[in-house]
Amino acid sequence: MSTSAPRPERVTHALVRDVPLPGGLGTLALVTLDNGLDHTKPTTLGPQGIAELTAVLRAQQVRAAAGEIAALAVTGKPYYLAAGADLTQVATVASREEALTLGRGGHEAYRLLGELGVPTFAFVNGVALGGGLEVALNCDYRTAAADVRALALPETGLGLVPGWGGAYIVPRLVGIEKALEVVLTRPAANKPYTARQAAEIGLVDVVLEPADFLEESVRWAARVLSGEVSVERRPLDDAGTWDAAVAAARARLDAVVHGSRPAPGRALDLVAAARDADRDAAFAAEDEALADLIMSDEMRASVYAFGLVQGGKRPTGAPDASLARPVTRVGVVGAGLMAAQIALLFAQRLGVPVVMRDLDEDRVAQGLGNVRSTVERLVSSGRMTSDAGARVVAQVTGSTDIGVFAACDLVIEAVTEVLGLKKRVLAELEGVVAPDTVLATNTSALSVTRMAADLQHPERVVGLHFFNPVAAMPLVEVVQAEHTSDEALATAFAVVAKLRKTAVLVKDRPGFVVNRLLVLLLGIIVDAVEHGTPVEVADRALDPLGLPMPPFELFDLVGPAVGLHVLTSLREDLGERFPRSPGLEKLVADGTTVVTPAPAKGLPKRVDPAVQDVFDAARETAADAPLDEAGVLDAVLTALTVEIGHMLDEGVVTTPQQIDLCMILGAGWGFHLGGITPYLDRRGYSERLLGRRLLPDGLANVPTP
Repeated sequence: MSTSAPRPERVTHALVRDVPLPGGLGTLALVTLDNGLDHTKPTTLGPQGIAELTAVLRAQQVRAAAGEIAALAVTGKPYYLAAGADLTQVATVASREEALTLGRGGHEAYRLLGELGVPTFAFVNGVALGGGLEVALNCDYRTAAADVRALALPETGLGLVPGWGGAYIVPRLVGIEKALEVVLTRPAANKPYTARQAAEIGLVDVVLEPADFLEESVRWAARVLSGEVSVERRPLDDAGTWDAAVAAARARLDAVVHGSRPAPGRALDLVAAARDADRDAAFAAEDEALADLIMSDEMRASVYAFGLVQGGKRPTGAPDASLARPVTRVGVVGAGLMAAQIALLFAQRLGVPVVMRDLDEDRVAQGLGNVRSTVERLVSSGRMTSDAGARVVAQVTGSTDIGVFAACDLVIEAVTEVLGLKKRVLAELEGVVAPDTVLATNTSALSVTRMAADLQHPERVVGLHFFNPVAAMPLVEVVQAEHTSDEALATAFAVVAKLRKTAVLVKDRPGFVVNRLLVLLLGIIVDAVEHGTPVEVADRALDPLGLPMPPFELFDLVGPAVGLHVLTSLREDLGERFPRSPGLEKLVADGTTVVTPAPAKGLPKRVDPAVQDVFDAARETAADAPLDEAGVLDAVLTALTVEIGHMLDEGVVTTPQQIDLCMILGAGWGFHLGGITPYLDRRGYSERLLGRRLLPDGLANVPTP
């Protein structure tokens, strides 16, 4: 899928060939979905491709009626059944009527798979997402290759609903509780199913080995046709079970999504109605929901965000990759939790020796223990083989001797966020490492230029800001200091790519992108409390954005002391836009609990009411200007808009798109927001405060008529 400038549809063709079934059972019409391109161009389904599939299936329906075929199967080109609808085409739909036609066209094709007159099979040989998985769901039976790792209905994460039969078929196939997982929970977590996981819940009927998958699928189909294999279908859940599961899911959506985007609620409505609706009514309801959502700003922002994430593999501003230096050994300064996570990532993804160094043996042992325990958890959960785990553990060593860094091509410091300490660490390293060793800092907000200022070779220093938890967070901010050389920068980008992370080039300005905006957001929240807004009002104020967590839960995650430290340092560098907070200072000094436990797994943690007493006790002036939720949200969005204007003027990044990519991958902001700038545009903040839109009209919203 692509969301770049509109291009002609990359048509997926439906190619038919006849395959004789074993045992003299007749002919299987095998339809292969293929766009004629290699595996780097995924098979997607646009209007022309759907029309061709419809024509092919109608022709096979005629053959079935004439007794010429005994069955039909659908499969894909290598590595893909189909990766869903072509979002490039969807995002160019200009009217609701056109959107309605798109939905109806898919249903017209897909329902033929269930009404062909002979049994239909899907041979899922590769990625099957969205409309691609719905091809399989509309068939009578499904096989899947054991190496398939991406089966999903991700539509609700893209501002859509499973609109070509998925919302109706899945709950009837796997039961209402698992269906809600397929349609809502998994997309929110971006966790597709593997073939075996899909088989466990009943999305596919059998998993076959990939080496001779097609041949084995044909044999299995023949056994079904002959009656040798009987595929049992679960009975429909009773109304009580159905209604209870839907009610629980709706309560969860209210607590997490807060109405910030329409797609999950529309999908839940469709699934809720699927038990008692007939196929015609259900498909018509899917068409109507799809048409509404295609014409929503949230869907357009989601497609824009998806395109940013996909395009992030080609970082803006990266130097020529040929300038990168080979990295065959990595050093990590420090052995704390962050350092251990970084060491493990380098050992696992780069496959090179990694050495951690700290001041005493106990710290080194603790760091190595963290690596070992993490690997053990990965092995025990099946996410890493025992052999791979043993190799990774063997790759990571520890020492108290700084001399172990002499043979390293890259050394990254991950010590406490204190400028003087980091300067001292880099100075010590410069006296040990080779002349061409790249020195990196994992600073989250400090000036890399000041850090390297006293070195003989400041050009070798670059920032590599990893986010916590390192294994899970996909963003790395690559910080170009004043003297960073192209060679050091190219090496940093090459390393990030090998780590399978997304790099965004940022200028060496306080807080870079993510922390500058997140800490400002938190600063505005606590400033509202300082001026009399109740903490619970301030904590609810951002609910309409549908962020990953409320502000005080975010404070708790980063640690109030860390948040205060970064807020203070940004205030020193950037001025009073970053407010001082006596209440936060007292909160840290007293060690007050910030949030209450989550009421259930996956639900947000809310601010502890005791925090109110701390702010009240620390307030230096009268509570003069309490705000309601809307007032706090307005203050936050105003501050963020102004700050983004400053960041672009300073050249922290060169485009608003890079800011959006950072907020999506580094802060977990939802696709429905498009990161942040599309939301500020459509709410009018950009034009009101900056005098201009941040993005062109129509790039991440429904174009203004």
